[in-house]
Amino acid sequence: MSRTRRSTPGAAPLKVLFVASEMAPLIKTGGLADVAGGLPKALVQQGLDVRVLLPGYADLAVRRQEFDLEAGFVPPADMADAQLRHLPADCAGVPVWLLESPGFSDRPGNPYLDPHGRDWADNAHRFNRLCRVAAQLAGGRAGLAWRPDIVHANDWQTGLTPVWMMLERVDRPVLFTIHNLQYRGDFESGLLPELKLPFWLHHPDALEFHGRIALIKGGLVFADAISTVSPTYAREIQTPDLGEGLDGLLRHRKAVLHGVLNGIDTAAWDPATDGHLPVHYTADRWAAKAEIKRALQAEVGLAPRDDVPVLGFIARLIPQKGIDLILDILPELMALPVQLVFLGSGMPDMEHRLRQACASAAGQAACRIGFDEGLAHRIEAGADLFLMPSRFEPCGLNQLYSLRYGTPPIVHHCGGLADSVVDTDASSLATGTANGFQFAPATSMALLDAVRRALKCYNDKDTWHKIVQAAMAQDFSWAHSAGRYQTIYAQLRAPLQHDPSR
Repeated sequence: MSRTRRSTPGAAPLKVLFVASEMAPLIKTGGLADVAGGLPKALVQQGLDVRVLLPGYADLAVRRQEFDLEAGFVPPADMADAQLRHLPADCAGVPVWLLESPGFSDRPGNPYLDPHGRDWADNAHRFNRLCRVAAQLAGGRAGLAWRPDIVHANDWQTGLTPVWMMLERVDRPVLFTIHNLQYRGDFESGLLPELKLPFWLHHPDALEFHGRIALIKGGLVFADAISTVSPTYAREIQTPDLGEGLDGLLRHRKAVLHGVLNGIDTAAWDPATDGHLPVHYTADRWAAKAEIKRALQAEVGLAPRDDVPVLGFIARLIPQKGIDLILDILPELMALPVQLVFLGSGMPDMEHRLRQACASAAGQAACRIGFDEGLAHRIEAGADLFLMPSRFEPCGLNQLYSLRYGTPPIVHHCGGLADSVVDTDASSLATGTANGFQFAPATSMALLDAVRRALKCYNDKDTWHKIVQAAMAQDFSWAHSAGRYQTIYAQLRAPLQHDPSR
């Protein structure tokens, strides 16, 4: 079976309803938004007819009211206050339906959290409405001419979509994608009647999870296939360590569990054209990277040195991202001929430790607490090595940016990091595939050993040139990932091809 399936000339393109709770550039809190912003566009470019269903939040990056309502839209019977607005493809790169509904369009702020950082109390009700409308669209009962062939739902917020499709006997296959299994959508079981769901769903073979309900189980149990955002993470979540209590269910469904590595926006992240950089470079025109390094050193307060590598770190300052592994060995790192630059925010104690550590090593280590998109691009381009010691990482994006920018990453062997970074050793150097450095287990000493290995390679310019060239030769565009998803869609549709009622 070919990796990429495009529509057969003369045949109607495959119709996909992509359901998500966030989408870049309209609204973003994490990696799901990047997927929703990149994958549907890549699928459209490969000939599919894709529509995205998204909550019409008050704080979108566009003014909702400037876009037309779908006059013929028929919501579920008890959701008369729901409406759809239609954003054309030139707004977000793909046609988008915004669900106007209480709890979405009338509430500013974070999509999931109140001003105190707690989950909105009605999250289950809000996202249940999104799922019901998705099922209505999938069933061709929404009063619109367009009906999908495939429904692609994402994370717990859309986990009830296949449940409602099952209850309403909607005959369309569903692919459910897990972006981070830590977020399950856990709620009290007493909510089921309020959500108009039958109480038999409070069962271990349905939504029940340790006496409560986990909405993500709607997707894991009732979807026709499951995917996650890297092959290694697909294996890891079938283990007790990273399965979040759902590993047994995922092992049970492993025959329809796929791991597809995410892509990146190769237009926004391109060292040859990046508007955040003072100069540009390519794999063939490499000298300008040193100029960006000097500019980065000046910007963040590092000593202007060409003879030592700069190690960059961009992430939330939380244990999952391994910032504590770096802080625990910072004295040892400072004894090496390196400089370090950090960008991120997170736990107050981590921020405090990082500020103190950088203040005590002024000129050799620098940090910016917060987030700065332009500085993130300049760190990726101006650093020589990128530190990404995450304890777990479903996919990860910064290692993909680093590879594209010729900044070999140092990563813990896990998830998407293991799938995208090829450890440098004699064998990978001989085959020309070495593009970074891996370490395991997730300990400070293992990280320090990997840094020392990387410095040895950095000081051998021929070896370093091979690593950098291999890194920049990688293809992590969304087109590659879209081809894999097309294959999954085709497998889901195959049993239906000879059924004229579908």
